[in-house]
Amino acid sequence: MTFLKTLATAALVALPVPALAELSDILERGTVRIAVPESFPPFGALGPSGEHEGYDVDVARLVAENMGVELEIVPVVSKQRIPFLETDRVDMVISVMGANPERARSIWFSAAYAPFYSGAFATADKSIESADDLSGMSVGLTGGTLEDLELTKIAPDDVEIVRFGDNAATMSAFTSGQVDVLVSGNTAAAEITEKNPDMGLETKFILKQSPAFIGIKKGDTDLLQWTNVFILHKKLGGELDEISQKWLGQPLPDLPTF
Repeated sequence: MTFLKTLATAALVALPVPALAELSDILERGTVRIAVPESFPPFGALGPSGEHEGYDVDVARLVAENMGVELEIVPVVSKQRIPFLETDRVDMVISVMGANPERARSIWFSAAYAPFYSGAFATADKSIESADDLSGMSVGLTGGTLEDLELTKIAPDDVEIVRFGDNAATMSAFTSGQVDVLVSGNTAAAEITEKNPDMGLETKFILKQSPAFIGIKKGDTDLLQWTNVFILHKKLGGELDEISQKWLGQPLPDLPTF
């Protein structure tokens, strides 16, 4: 029996252990490989110059700058984010990734670094702090979406909810003045702000938070700790707020931490 246990132990020891993207290895290599969105503006996409740009790309550049290493951008689609991290093709994932218990079984998550939410948006002249303040107003949203479901639960009876067939129609109705308030994801609001910078669009209240977190390979304690210090430092220093203002047209809201 003892002989068999010894053989089993030896077999376990011989199993290959996945390599970790240790912080010390990244610093020695002189390059950090970061996954960013392949095509999900304004977080990441090819810009007019043919280079990737967006919220996540700017954060990735800031990471490399603060590490003192070169940045290798690895564009990914959603389904590639965790596999690329698990197979050591990237060191970090900065690709508008939400945290949930299922994903947390495979990888580690940093503190939140970017806002991704559904909310109510309107111009500065409208005093709105909650759904109750929508009383008597017309609200445009895309029918059947999360925003539709959430607002319908809490809207006062005298709110006129106007449902459109897609996001493009919803945004067009708002910019043309057909409705008083836009209820959408913050990426749609960012698109409106980019095209209509003089409109002065503001976030009035948030319906549902789905912030983005940086993905780190499980077991890489040093890199996770460095990343959390980096995020805290850039929140306090205002750099993340500047990136949010640049790409989302909104101040950085309070973001959750673990």
